[in-house]
Amino acid sequence: MATKPMGTERTERCEACDRDTPHDVRIELRAESEDRGENAAFSREPYRVATCRRCETSRARRMNDA
Repeated sequence: MATKPMGTERTERCEACDRDTPHDVRIELRAESEDRGENAAFSREPYRVATCRRCETSRARRMNDA
């Protein structure tokens, strides 16, 4: 049984290239707390990360702020 990659490709506006280009898009869980103690697992938030396939510039946006 084949597995699918976690990300996908979309055409989006790249600010660095100043045009619409293919991007690899994925969702990441990022810890927002500097605390590495027992509560660090509860500070993770989902981020949408888009990476331009032409210039490799990445940008991330917190999903809860969308």
